[in-house]
Amino acid sequence: MDFAVETLLFLFFAAAVAGFMDTLAGGGGLITIPALVVSGVPPLAALGTNKLQSSFGSGTSSFLLFKRKKIHWQELRPMMIAAFLGSVLGTVIVQFIDAKVLGFMIPLVLIIIAAYFITAPYLKLESTEPRMSAGLYRKTVVPAIGVYDGMFGPGTGSFLAVAGVSLRGLELINATAIAKPLNFATNIASLIVFIFAGQIMWLAGFTMIIGQMLGAWMGSHYLFKVNPKVLRILIVTICLIMLGQYWYKQVNI
Repeated sequence: MDFAVETLLFLFFAAAVAGFMDTLAGGGGLITIPALVVSGVPPLAALGTNKLQSSFGSGTSSFLLFKRKKIHWQELRPMMIAAFLGSVLGTVIVQFIDAKVLGFMIPLVLIIIAAYFITAPYLKLESTEPRMSAGLYRKTVVPAIGVYDGMFGPGTGSFLAVAGVSLRGLELINATAIAKPLNFATNIASLIVFIFAGQIMWLAGFTMIIGQMLGAWMGSHYLFKVNPKVLRILIVTICLIMLGQYWYKQVNI
């Protein structure tokens, strides 16, 4: 598939914005996947190409967080493995799903994320007592989110952050930081499967990688400086804006 220069520039800026927002609040795929589809990329190839560029974005932010010792490899390795395996399973499954189904699932995911943050007053910004043990969380919730990311992807970072807060009792900023390497593990796993399936638009993907890494680098410098309340508003806003975009697209097909 050939891409015009204007299309590549559009994808670059979309990826840069997504990388920045994804590092702060998750949900970068809610920007990049629609951008790819609007650019004429088939839905399944859009998911695969999105994994190519998002792997570099989540990888950049994860590397910087590890380097600054905001998160620790030994603590997160078991969860990253669980997330990786779940994502492999999800990506294999999505190869057999009708492309039209993907367009209906994404708005549903956005509704769930936005509804949770709007209707859950018990969500604490500071740390609380865990509702689930670390072992059970690693064996069930993390791979389940990995399966979702392998199948669809948008909002995975938000899901991981929400799960960390509501189930493990983490403070929102820390939960968001921990979500980065887990999301990197799911992205890499899914990318490997999509490469073998031949569902990658390489030129578009590499163009978006540059934008994604730039945005992630900028976002990583603001992550621990952002007010948690502002972070919560960002997550809700991303969900509502993308929900409006998808519904507009569905109505005008």
